[in-house]
Amino acid sequence: MKMLALFTPRRQSREVLAGCPQWSGAGPSKLPRVAEYRIDDLARAAGTSVRNVRVYQDRELLPPPARQGRAAIYSDAHLARLRLILNMLDRGYAFAQIKEMLDAWRAGHSLADVLGLEEATGAAQAGEPPAVVTAAQLTRMFGAQLTPANIRAALELGVLERRGTQLVAPSLKLLEAGRDLVSLGVPLAEALGLAAELQAETDRVTALLVGLVRRYVLDPKGPDWLPGGDELPHFADVISRLHPLVMSALGAAVDRSARRVIPEIMGDRLIALAERAGDFGQE
Repeated sequence: MKMLALFTPRRQSREVLAGCPQWSGAGPSKLPRVAEYRIDDLARAAGTSVRNVRVYQDRELLPPPARQGRAAIYSDAHLARLRLILNMLDRGYAFAQIKEMLDAWRAGHSLADVLGLEEATGAAQAGEPPAVVTAAQLTRMFGAQLTPANIRAALELGVLERRGTQLVAPSLKLLEAGRDLVSLGVPLAEALGLAAELQAETDRVTALLVGLVRRYVLDPKGPDWLPGGDELPHFADVISRLHPLVMSALGAAVDRSARRVIPEIMGDRLIALAERAGDFGQE
């Protein structure tokens, strides 16, 4: 069954999901060979188009893919290089300039230095590995609230993604957080709305933090500065440290907020419960 059937409102979601022949098994599983991409997967992961990927290959900015039979297979190294190319294009560099700089980096630095920069760029974008989720798992997680409208909302928000006839959770932790909210009695539609707000807020705060690093570490070197000579390893180190820095700062801030806000919002109920317990003890 085509995945477009997920959006057919005349059918129950349970029936729609169960009708997908590839959807079987007890629960989510990590995607096999997540470091390998077909060209459409590579383009989607980098936030560009398949046409652009082919153009970058034709301009010799992107190395050719490996071959498995007739299939072209790309790796994390291709993804890191593609993100680097897109970043340089966003800064106004022409194809010829990008190729010249990439070639110069290769000629003037060790392979480890060049790979270090590309891998650091990719590592900064890496995160929790995606997981295939099955019809049975989603049904157990969300029950009758797994409606076509909620499935569509989850896809639009990126909480779920379609890959062929499978659904993939880019972040299983986020999906499980939604399950926990629903198990407490929160409607799934409300939980999905919250996911959208959370993503917008975390994007905003992350941009503030990374912007500080760019402003005080990179911008003083000038708008057209690119690492050269002995600066390349340092630049790769700066990029590679950003992701754990963001995770540490946001994690600590969220923990402090949870400890402060939960009692503020739930405090009156907790006090009433304590008073009731005291009344029972006096009887």
